[in-house]
Amino acid sequence: MAAALDAGRLTSPAAAGPAAIEWVSVSWTPPAGTTALIFDCDGTLADTMPVHYVAWRAMLLPYGIDFPEDVFYALAGMPSTQIVARLAAEQGIELPEGAIDQMVVDKEQGYVATIASVQPIEPVVAVARAARGTLPMAVASGGHRWVVRKTLEAIGVGDWFDAVVGAEDTERHKPEPDVFLEAARRLGVAPEGCVVFEDGEFGLEAARRAGMTGIDIRLWL
Repeated sequence: MAAALDAGRLTSPAAAGPAAIEWVSVSWTPPAGTTALIFDCDGTLADTMPVHYVAWRAMLLPYGIDFPEDVFYALAGMPSTQIVARLAAEQGIELPEGAIDQMVVDKEQGYVATIASVQPIEPVVAVARAARGTLPMAVASGGHRWVVRKTLEAIGVGDWFDAVVGAEDTERHKPEPDVFLEAARRLGVAPEGCVVFEDGEFGLEAARRAGMTGIDIRLWL
C-alpha cells in the first residue's frame, strides 16, 4: 500500500479562509512489512497543544502552580494526573486530598469548551486518509479516551480508526510501551509490523520499547 503524499503544500480543510494554515507536505510510503498504523492524537493528528496549554494554565493558576511552556511540551504524552502531581511536588505545593482528579476534570472541560478551534495537522491526517480502508489504524494517546474521541470528531476523522486507546486503558503510560501494545492487540496485529506517528519524546521512546517503527512527525512541520 503506497501512501506517498504529493510534494508542495497542504492546506488544512478546517482552516479554510484567510487564516488557513498551510502545512509543508511530505512524501511517505509504509515500509515493507507494515501491518498497521498507530497515531498519537494531541500534536500529531490534531494541532491541540496550544489549546491544551491555555486550559492547563487557567486550571493551575488558582493553585499557584507554574507550568512553563517548554516543560509543557517536554511532558507531551504523560497522563494529566501524573503531570499535576509532578508539578506540585517539584514546586513544593501541597494539594488537598483528592484534588488532582478534579483538577484534571476541570482542565479537560476547559479544553473541550474551546475544541472548535482545533485544526488537523494535515500532513499526518493525509497519511491516515491514504491508508484508510487498506491498513488497520488506531489512535493511542496519553489523554482520556472521551476527550480523544471529541478531538478526532472535531477534526473530521472520528470514524477513521479501528481502535482508540486512552490513558484509562493501561496501568503504565508513555514512555512505557503499554498503550501501543494495547493498540496492536486490539487491531489483532504483531507489534513489529506497526508504524507509530508521534510528536513527543515519551511517545517515541514508548514506540521503541514496543518494538515498533516510530515516525517523529515534528520533522514534517
